[in-house]
Amino acid sequence: MHPFAYVVTSPIKIDIWSDIACPWCYIGKRHLEAGLAALGDDAPAVEIEYHSFELAPDTPVDFEGSEIDFLATHKGLPAERVQQMLQHVTGVAANAGLDYDFDALKHTKTLKAHELLHFAKEQGLQLELSERLFRAYFTEGRHVGRIDELLELGAEVGLDADAAGDALESGRYAADVQADITQAGAYGINGVPFFVFEGKYGVSGAQPAEVFTQVLTQVAEEREGAAA
Repeated sequence: MHPFAYVVTSPIKIDIWSDIACPWCYIGKRHLEAGLAALGDDAPAVEIEYHSFELAPDTPVDFEGSEIDFLATHKGLPAERVQQMLQHVTGVAANAGLDYDFDALKHTKTLKAHELLHFAKEQGLQLELSERLFRAYFTEGRHVGRIDELLELGAEVGLDADAAGDALESGRYAADVQADITQAGAYGINGVPFFVFEGKYGVSGAQPAEVFTQVLTQVAEEREGAAA
């Protein structure tokens, strides 16, 4: 190599399978961000891409009932147990800086939200939209299953409402959503969040920030060793 040549290192690719209606996915997002932040000036450049996963694809868009009602039916658990589960996840979320409001939450089918995330990816705004949808769903009680609400939220992060509306009304990205879900199956992913680093290291669940710091450090060190 020429002594004055520069080695250009591409960002570490992080693929994340998640669902907007998954409370642990938003927590996992915060833990990943904290894991990166903990590296300070040594943090590697990363490229994050979200992939679709529907936890409950049979959910109606306008579900009648509370989150407790849904989970009690969906998981076959007594309401008291579900209440304890929600209290636990609310506490974990609070420790991650998130103010979950399950009383206000509007449970819904997330297919159109996933379609909008694919549209946003083409516009370079997927990360911004992902954050906006999580916050809308878990802390603001917004209805992320309805197209009109999704377009409002999309516009807040810079998406063109008319173009986004055409994309959602036509179902143009439904196949992309299904492709993500199929890929998850090929990886053996049956729950989210699921993080894949560089296409070879998988991290399942909303692991502590320290776990993400360790994985990022390991991947970065392996790259340096390969480049040496």
